[in-house]
Amino acid sequence: MEQRNISERRTAFVVVFTFIVMIAELSIGWLAHSMALTADGVHSGSHVLVLGLNWGAYVLVRRLKRKGNDRYDSDRILSLSAWTSGVFLLIMAVFIVVEAVERLAAPEYDIATGQALIVACVGLVANLVCASALHGHDADLNSHAAYLHILSDVLTEIGVIVGLICAELWNITYIDAVVALVAAAIVIRWAFKLLHETGKALITK
Repeated sequence: MEQRNISERRTAFVVVFTFIVMIAELSIGWLAHSMALTADGVHSGSHVLVLGLNWGAYVLVRRLKRKGNDRYDSDRILSLSAWTSGVFLLIMAVFIVVEAVERLAAPEYDIATGQALIVACVGLVANLVCASALHGHDADLNSHAAYLHILSDVLTEIGVIVGLICAELWNITYIDAVVALVAAAIVIRWAFKLLHETGKALITK
């Protein structure tokens, strides 16, 4: 139970921190007329929703326990939350694949590397902070799902930075899409493993 409380507090921190980053990116993006920052702010908003689901599951379980309500299986609630996160993780990976394939199929295109690199670095630092908060505290499938969601973002941001550097230094624009496909493949593997584990937990309980 104590480990679950720790996971709840750390997940809550990640949600609040990501929300603050989202507000900062949207505000600065609006003031600076930066579409890249605004887009990343919207992207952060999607994380707030998904991670908020994981946090909400902990809050629900805690309140049910406090009321002495034994009608609902707390482990099943957390597993269901983790399964839903796995679905969102898979959807995100599919979107990355579609966008990467479209980029590879497109002719030469310009990348605003300077601004995009700043946004990617900000996103990477924010996600590393969140990953460090959750690392080693994925005691159940729900917290593990939140951790995987953050890790997928870290992987994506690293890929973006590598692609932008290659585009800036050597004008190799397709590296961005290739790295994105590799990252998406890893995320898809994580998502399927998470869906398998949570599905098994939901069926056997």
